[in-house]
Amino acid sequence: MTEQDGDARPLRRDAVRNQQLIVDAARQIVSEFGTDASMELIASRAGVGVGTVYRRFPGKEALVDELIRLIHGEHINAARLALARGDGNGMERFLRALGRSLGEHRGFGDKLVSRSNAAYADQLRSLVGALLLQAQEHGRVRPDITLGDVMTTVWAIRGIITTSGSVAPHAWQRHLDIQLAGMGSTTSPSDRPGISTEELGRISGANRAPDTESPCC
Repeated sequence: MTEQDGDARPLRRDAVRNQQLIVDAARQIVSEFGTDASMELIASRAGVGVGTVYRRFPGKEALVDELIRLIHGEHINAARLALARGDGNGMERFLRALGRSLGEHRGFGDKLVSRSNAAYADQLRSLVGALLLQAQEHGRVRPDITLGDVMTTVWAIRGIITTSGSVAPHAWQRHLDIQLAGMGSTTSPSDRPGISTEELGRISGANRAPDTESPCC
């Protein structure tokens, strides 16, 4: 039984500390070396015995799942905080925060997508839609920009981070600058139709991993 189980007893103070050390170390190691990194390496970085790691998490998959749960929670929180600003700049702030997060965790970026659940994906798209509407109401983004346009920008950022890796880790920032400039331009950047809500749903279904409910975004 792990601390994620609903009927688990509260952890002692030292156990809580060890769990935090393990999670922090796992973030670093998996980001650097990917999900093939060993539990022994994670334990060494955390400064605990490997047995302590296995007492907290029965296997590496459970540990990676916990990392993904935490990171997804951070994405949702970042979107909520950006929306709460209420000044129309929230969408840009969130996209930049999301890009930084994907860059920091590029060692397991594919897992952030393939192991997302439907609740996270739906909630994030809803928040991004609200951020887009707010940006349009404040004149920061053209009224003809759609949620599909913003989501394809997210996909592009993710792809750039994966492709550029450690060689050009900031490449996504220039791409986002260009996309945001186009979204705020007084001249329509394209006369072609955008991706519809129905198409977003179909794309999500097409990219769905067999053991998950929905991809990330």
